[in-house]
Amino acid sequence: MIANLSPLAFRIPFKRLSIFDVTIVDLCPPLFYARQHTPFLDIATRMAEAFGYTADLRIDTRIAQLLRLRVAQKNECAYCVILHAETARNVGISPEKVDNISSWWQSDLFTGKEKAALQYCDALSYGIDRSFQEWHDNVAGLFSAREIEEIAAIVIHMNVWTRLKLAQGQMPTFVDD
Repeated sequence: MIANLSPLAFRIPFKRLSIFDVTIVDLCPPLFYARQHTPFLDIATRMAEAFGYTADLRIDTRIAQLLRLRVAQKNECAYCVILHAETARNVGISPEKVDNISSWWQSDLFTGKEKAALQYCDALSYGIDRSFQEWHDNVAGLFSAREIEEIAAIVIHMNVWTRLKLAQGQMPTFVDD
């Protein structure tokens, strides 16, 4: 049963994708989606309100979106990469940066602050980086304590979305018509 049809501000160039217990269907432009109510979706929705791409945060919007895109790319979530790449472009991040997120450390496209935040993101996502304190000290020299909290929360939030999907026994997949 389709409930709560809502337009999204982006388009996905294929017809269907299933994520969580949500089936995303290209009914007509713009893209529409149907949500099925699940406990996993409730948890993820509350987290998205606090730290998702529509949340009101102190950290620069572009840095926050680069972090979301990087976690999506590292987690190899097709839906998340498409969503966060499009959102990155919509908030003013250059296509070159979006396209280069997988090798940010080898690029002069990213600022020192962006590189520090992305390194922290990678270390926090990996979770056992022996250089973590070094990366933390690096961001502490560039960001306020509140901004570091938000960076950590964004990264953790994005990683939790993926883990919630896995806990449901689902991976994002294309659904045949």
